[in-house]
Amino acid sequence: MGAKMKVLLVQDVDHLGKAGELKDVSGGFGRNYLIPKGFAVLATRGQIKQAEERLAAQRKRAAAARKDAEALAARLNGATLTFIAKVGEQDRLYGSVTSADIAEKIQQELQIELDRRKIELEEPIKRTGTFPVTIRLVAGVEPVVNVVVQGEGAPPPAEEPSAPEAEEPAAPEAEEPAAEA
Repeated sequence: MGAKMKVLLVQDVDHLGKAGELKDVSGGFGRNYLIPKGFAVLATRGQIKQAEERLAAQRKRAAAARKDAEALAARLNGATLTFIAKVGEQDRLYGSVTSADIAEKIQQELQIELDRRKIELEEPIKRTGTFPVTIRLVAGVEPVVNVVVQGEGAPPPAEEPSAPEAEEPAAPEAEEPAAEA
């Protein structure tokens, strides 16, 4: 049986661990594979101490990032983003509203810069309506914004056609005398 040895992983190794972790491995695996390939170094007291300090700093950064994400989530949660788009039959959009569009709208309206990949949209929105969209900031911090997609001139068309209709008959009358002359 081979003797065990402690190694400090320098890089992530599949099925073993992540960089910075201290692992017990068989002597042959460590000496013949991990160390020569540069995946790990023999764990000395100094390196173990450095790894622990790095891990503590990493935890501190992660806690700060989570606190920032929670503050951001408080601003985003429940926000309503309204998109006006051209629609065809059955309220289908001619284009679509994508995660990039949503990220851009958040930037414009809330002055929050977000990576579009954090916006969980299974497929682009292709019809009018209200859609709850989850934004994955960090694990466990997932605010939901409401994306409202309205047809271009959706509410006004009911009112506007009456006004243009009143003007339209006047326009054809003006054209008819010109056509007769």
